[in-house]
Amino acid sequence: MPPPTVFCPGSVAGLLRVFRALGALAFTCFMAHGVLAGEGTPAPGAVFNDPRPPQVSELSAPTIPAPQPNPDIQFHNPPKTLAKGARVRDWRLFLGPNHNGTCEETHLLKDLPQEGPPLVWEMPKGESYASPAIAKGRLIFFHRLANEEVIECLHPETGERYWRVAYPTDYKDRYGYNDGPRASPIVDEEDHVYTLGAAGVLSCIHLLTGHLFWQRDLLSEFKIPQDFFGVAATPLIEGNNLIINLGAPGGPCVAAFERASGKLAWGAGHEWGPSCSAPIPAVFHGKRRVLVFAGGESRPPVGGLLSVDPVGGTIDFQFPWRSQSVESVNASRPVVVGNRVFISASYQTGGAMLEVQPDGSTKLLWTTQDLGTHFMTSIHKDGFLYGFDGRNEQDASLVCLDWNTGKLHWRKVLEWEEEVEWRGKKRTIRRGTFRGALVEAEGKFLCLGELGSLQWLDLSPKGCREISRAKLFEAPESWTPPVVSHGLLYICRNYQDLLTDKPPRLLCYDLRAPD
Repeated sequence: MPPPTVFCPGSVAGLLRVFRALGALAFTCFMAHGVLAGEGTPAPGAVFNDPRPPQVSELSAPTIPAPQPNPDIQFHNPPKTLAKGARVRDWRLFLGPNHNGTCEETHLLKDLPQEGPPLVWEMPKGESYASPAIAKGRLIFFHRLANEEVIECLHPETGERYWRVAYPTDYKDRYGYNDGPRASPIVDEEDHVYTLGAAGVLSCIHLLTGHLFWQRDLLSEFKIPQDFFGVAATPLIEGNNLIINLGAPGGPCVAAFERASGKLAWGAGHEWGPSCSAPIPAVFHGKRRVLVFAGGESRPPVGGLLSVDPVGGTIDFQFPWRSQSVESVNASRPVVVGNRVFISASYQTGGAMLEVQPDGSTKLLWTTQDLGTHFMTSIHKDGFLYGFDGRNEQDASLVCLDWNTGKLHWRKVLEWEEEVEWRGKKRTIRRGTFRGALVEAEGKFLCLGELGSLQWLDLSPKGCREISRAKLFEAPESWTPPVVSHGLLYICRNYQDLLTDKPPRLLCYDLRAPD
């Protein structure tokens, strides 16, 4: 089901002005999820019982299906053969194999044609902000079609379908925005696919067969009101558990579920509610921890960084960091390098650099108002931090900070003029990256703009240099982080193309460089 139509002011430039004015509200609307925090908060060390453990459906004699023709796929051209010596990886996890938007692939196409890399295939997509996952020659895509949340397993190079799992949903965004999943699917090394829907349905599916092992309705079972705009944070695979910033009233705030059974392994109670920021693993002074940047809808607004022992759920430390605006949410994932953690939020919140001490306490090294990330995650490279600052399109800019001191090295607004044809007339519009999504690969940065531009950028403390730029489409809400796997680039166009009126698409591009 396509997203709702928005007002068309009669020109692309006018449309862009409307989107710039409404962009921050729109994204806050769809990202902000939570319950009122601080009500009935349990005492530290409280033990939580599983209200309704799921029934597990065993898979005794699996039959692995072959890929079948997919009538939804429009196939264009097969991708090039991988260059000799090219290094490739699966993309099983949110923001890639390293959880942080860095890509280890090599021999990628840097000289982008104006119309974009060669298009391999495309598929109409339903409502969703989730990025695909790639594992074992399979692509997992999670979206909403009509009144169902649908998990599809496709061949990454052809779009052929292996299997499809669907279940009903009645989730409705009360602000009229996208009603589809926000959290991305993830895949563990034992071939289990995990999805978490907008209304809190958590599923475990066999990657190779599509067999549903278990499923549970977290909002119903833990009595979590469906407040604001849906469940948004992607779960984290950690050991034998799946860790979720649950935010149940009275606890748990953070919950670990056994991957094999779906049962509650432990819960960590706290007065901070759920956020839209995915938990991330870390190792501090040899100790494995999970970081949860909590804080969604609450009155008064509260939230911040939690460090949790993944074995039993003990909270080591908490660091308050939250906007004073009620209509705000912590959405950007923490950036972890060594014993240091950078957290950031928009709405006049800014960023903070923490250093975890050997005793588990934290030391605040510096704060900044130069990098307040709204929902994208910044990337660390060679002692510097690169990310998009700004709450709205019109005030967004790319910045470079010194990782050690927080010093601002430069700030750049990525904008340009572009000629487009719309309704039979050529027009010149002001176009830009705005709040872009970065992927670091081969020392450079691939950047997807939120209206559909694609750039390769050379970023260093000396400045920002554009290597090449392509125009993929003209569509707002392109907030889904891009995926690069086995030399292919996967882009989600979450809104209809404003120039062609084509509905939303999942697009597969050939990013393999010629040998």
